[in-house]
Amino acid sequence: MNWFGNLLLCFIESPKTIWLIIFGMVFFILINEVGYYMLANFELTGSMKGLQDSIFQKLARRYDKIALISLIGFWALAFKQYFKDCSR
Repeated sequence: MNWFGNLLLCFIESPKTIWLIIFGMVFFILINEVGYYMLANFELTGSMKGLQDSIFQKLARRYDKIALISLIGFWALAFKQYFKDCSR
């Protein structure tokens, strides 16, 4: 149980780590919401109407990937900062 107490103590005393985790979650949510907001009015006309759903899914998947990459990046920085603070 001592290792868990040390883990929490080091986490609480590292405000940079906490902020990086929070920023990661906020950017993940914002990128997804902005992506779906921009795609909400996506509409094709004419002969391209049949491809509308597949293009929408590809663009939505791209926004999901960007959001996930930003989340993983922020969390990687948070873990790096956490281990730097714990070694002090």
